[in-house]
Amino acid sequence: MLLKAAAVLIIFFISIIPLNADSDNGIFHWAVTGGLLYFPADNGVDSDPAPIIPALGFSLAFQVHKILRIELTEDIYFTNYEYNVKLGYPMACSIENRFSFVLGFFTAIQLTAALPLGGGGTFIRFFAGPAADFRVVVPAIGLNHPADHTGNIESDATLQTNAIKDYFWSEGRWLMPVAGLGMDFPISEALKIGFDLRAWFPVYKLWTNDKTSFIDGWRFGAGFRITPR
Repeated sequence: MLLKAAAVLIIFFISIIPLNADSDNGIFHWAVTGGLLYFPADNGVDSDPAPIIPALGFSLAFQVHKILRIELTEDIYFTNYEYNVKLGYPMACSIENRFSFVLGFFTAIQLTAALPLGGGGTFIRFFAGPAADFRVVVPAIGLNHPADHTGNIESDATLQTNAIKDYFWSEGRWLMPVAGLGMDFPISEALKIGFDLRAWFPVYKLWTNDKTSFIDGWRFGAGFRITPR
């Protein structure tokens, strides 16, 4: 239901924006985006393989200068998690080891510099800004057997879900600034297609007592975007 609701919101958002709201010289620029997110992990034998997760989203930018835009971006993803009691934090995991389902909303407000390359409508973009990973955490689908609710956090889906939720929403662990670059190419008079490379930084590790490895908590993304001209 949550995924259907997110899809409906994206379709509604796209439908209410005028088709002529974006042009190479316009004030508003919007795009539909999609891609893959990589959640690296380095916990030895305690970790499942680091997942590569599909994501869907959109962006809306307001031109504040000839080359500068303030841009709102939203990327929606989902994956399975377990709470590792030994290490004391959640880990994305394979479906066989799941306890919780996480629906994530990467939300960013970033400053984007869009530089034209020649006069053919091609742009290179550099961007950075504050971002947050707002995560909805619920027990994983299918864990309704008595054996999934033992009262022991190592094997109880409800206790695992509560621990994961508490971890993600405490001490500012939702705060993850983003930076990246991209390019847009005209493919017709009506559309541009482009790509983005992004990295989200786990700045919360500066003030928390997380005992994770350096790479844990980082997020990397590669994706495409379709922009009406």
